[in-house]
Amino acid sequence: MDRRHVFAAALVACGLVAYAIEHRPAPVPTPEPGPALLNLRGKAIGPTASADLTTFSALCEEIAACLEWDGSQPEEQRRIKTGAALEDLRVAAREARCRGVSLGAKQPHIRDAVKKFLDEAAGTSGDSLTPEERALWVNAFREVGRAAADAAK
Repeated sequence: MDRRHVFAAALVACGLVAYAIEHRPAPVPTPEPGPALLNLRGKAIGPTASADLTTFSALCEEIAACLEWDGSQPEEQRRIKTGAALEDLRVAAREARCRGVSLGAKQPHIRDAVKKFLDEAAGTSGDSLTPEERALWVNAFREVGRAAADAAK
């Protein structure tokens, strides 16, 4: 190889380095953090704490599944169309599953933490549920179910 080839190769290398420096990809914006995961560990009290958490976990998972299934039905066949109807479902499910016993009365620390989480994650509106709001509620109930199951262990 003569000097011309070495010089040309050096120029090409410098050009590639300059191109790479000049054309770096733009920084990717950092996504905003999602809502914090719910932690119910240490919030249940008394001799029935683990059983209460297990029951509550199953109840929340079932409400999420029912709400999700209802949303997959044709609009005219949906039964849960408003936040108020969702609240009625939640109360009826609790009464049926817990035979009228209020887990919130037995476990006030859990009740308060879950209420705060649901209000922040899904809102408090009793109006019509949009598909986006329904998805928020499904995800929120699943998160509560997961947190209760984790705390029961």
